[in-house]
Amino acid sequence: MAVDYAVIVLYLAGMLAMGWWGMRRATSKSDFLVAGRRLGPVMYSGTMAAIVLGGASTIGGVGLGYQYGLSGAWMVFTIGLGLLGLSVFFSARIARLKVYTVSEMLDLRYGGAAGLISGVVMWAYTLMLAVTSTLAYATIFDVLFGLDRTLAIVLGGAIVVAYSTLGGMWSITLTDMVQFVVKTIGVLLLLLPLALVKAGGFAQLKAQLPSDYFAPLGIGGQTVFTYVLIYSFGMLIGQDIWQRVFTARSDRVARLGGTAAGTYCLVYAVAGAVIGTAAKVLYPHLGSPDDAFATIVKDALPVGVRGLVLAAALSAVMSTSSGALIACATVANNDIWARVRRGVGRRPAEHRGSPEEQSSEGQSPEASAGHDEVRGNRLFILLMGVAVIVIALALNDVVEALTLAYNVLVGGLLVPILGGLLWKRGNAAGALASVVVGGVTVVGLMVALGVLANEPIYYGLLASLVSYVAVSLATRPTDAAVLAAWRERLGPRPAAVAGAPGPAGD
Repeated sequence: MAVDYAVIVLYLAGMLAMGWWGMRRATSKSDFLVAGRRLGPVMYSGTMAAIVLGGASTIGGVGLGYQYGLSGAWMVFTIGLGLLGLSVFFSARIARLKVYTVSEMLDLRYGGAAGLISGVVMWAYTLMLAVTSTLAYATIFDVLFGLDRTLAIVLGGAIVVAYSTLGGMWSITLTDMVQFVVKTIGVLLLLLPLALVKAGGFAQLKAQLPSDYFAPLGIGGQTVFTYVLIYSFGMLIGQDIWQRVFTARSDRVARLGGTAAGTYCLVYAVAGAVIGTAAKVLYPHLGSPDDAFATIVKDALPVGVRGLVLAAALSAVMSTSSGALIACATVANNDIWARVRRGVGRRPAEHRGSPEEQSSEGQSPEASAGHDEVRGNRLFILLMGVAVIVIALALNDVVEALTLAYNVLVGGLLVPILGGLLWKRGNAAGALASVVVGGVTVVGLMVALGVLANEPIYYGLLASLVSYVAVSLATRPTDAAVLAAWRERLGPRPAAVAGAPGPAGD
């Protein structure tokens, strides 16, 4: 195990080193929060794949394969489908907005209403996503070093908080690229073929397992439908995902790089299910399906390779954790704290200038106060990181809390966000009604039927849609000046951001 330990320690040290290097590049708010909006296709697709394929997609995906067979791929598969949908249909328009948060997009589209409440919903979602990822350190470090739960959470969380706080999105992008490579090598190129060989190949899998393990809908049609609603639609509107879209240097990068990342997710989904199915043949009586990943890595792989694959699992958790952390801090600072300071009813100062004034990072107000804004955002990442670690230490299982966050996110924000992008008649009153009615419906039904029930998200989305359409049609349309500014902001974007020198990320 000494070689495996050395691989892990070197990997963790490398993450901290990249955080330190990223700190030197993060000299403005744009650099710190969205990597200067200048990532090229290679770095963009790598970081996008890293953020969506976290511990749940790796450890949980293998666990679903262990429990249901090849249909266990559906959870991660729907994540990939959502990312493909976002990239093909919406990413170009999102990238042109040149904002930092989803709530800022809602402000631009609807004239400054509903921003605070949407920010609170998005903050709760990203916070619980970060907490869930942080809790996964306990499992991984227990397998690696036999550490107790508290020490494992503090150690893993502190490393992510450190490199995220130092360099912001630049550090996270660099570490994501390493994590993407490690996951690709560890899971796709090593664990997948070795697990199959160890289990005797597909012929042995079919011979030893029930036919349900190879049925496309063995996991259940209703479960697949719920995955689509929660994960595919969640990919369309999550702050952690949008913040990566904002890093693209052009519409083309956002579209093609995101499409490549989504396709990679589909492959990763199938790989996880196959590994889990192989684990079922090798270890048919595990106490929990989620133990399948660690068990097959520990018992089936040689020394050194085992360390690399465990580093792949660790990298999956870290990429999601760091992405959720910077998203949580960005929302807390820009959508909640800044609004409270200014007064809830006032629109953010950065939205009062013309799109042309705001399209050049070098001429925007943020440039003159860049260092102060970087320090402010860095402080919020540190504060949110400490909060995430404390919450993770206090909770044993946050699956229900994460489900609550996802349901409220999709039930409350999906309709006003997509409605704003697709339907010009939608207005601020309809958006606010949609957020409130959809969110309250979801929470109320989860209290009545249980957090893990499927019905809350079904009826929550329906209530949100009906409220949005009915209230928008019953009230005055959005002001023509607001819509004109919105259309101007959505106009064609140059191939590269003007005045943005430096590496393109290719």
